[in-house]
Amino acid sequence: MRRHGMRKLPILPTMFVAAAAAVMVVLGVWQMQRLHQKEAMLARYQAAQASATEVSWPGRGAGAEMALYHRSRVDCRTVAGMTTVSGRNVAGEAGLAHVADCRLADGSAVPVSLGWSRNPASPAWSGGAVTGWIAPGPKLVADPAQAGLEGNARPDPRDMPNNHLAYAVQWFFFAGVALVIYGLALRGRWREKR
Repeated sequence: MRRHGMRKLPILPTMFVAAAAAVMVVLGVWQMQRLHQKEAMLARYQAAQASATEVSWPGRGAGAEMALYHRSRVDCRTVAGMTTVSGRNVAGEAGLAHVADCRLADGSAVPVSLGWSRNPASPAWSGGAVTGWIAPGPKLVADPAQAGLEGNARPDPRDMPNNHLAYAVQWFFFAGVALVIYGLALRGRWREKR
């Protein structure tokens, strides 16, 4: 007569699956923390955009992130070059944003999105004082537009992706699936040994 005792779990596979599921749960928790950080950052950006306070141009240092979506101004002493990139105007129409590679008095470079048009030819613009919004990059989006161009769409923090919740759900789902699959594999193995 065969004795049915407690079923034994295979040690190494069980440890491996448990460790993998634990890592996935930790990654899901980390994504939830990132979600809260991102929400706080976006709220700070929206408050900055609603503020009338003008800040100094931050450059590319540590202060650049804190200055995003504030108004600022630069004095473009010389224009080192001009490029066009896809962009939208204030009405949301697709076209081209004309970006000047400005040099300030200290020699630092600032990309300034002068304005929007459908014409790919760069406008004639030799520099000067420009006010506008600090957009990611950082770059200055001129407001008002310069060089006879139409206004660019105002940079909007809501355009930044915030998909950390979806990533968290994926990691938790992967952990659950790994455990369910392992449980089904064990059940099949135990049935075969009967």
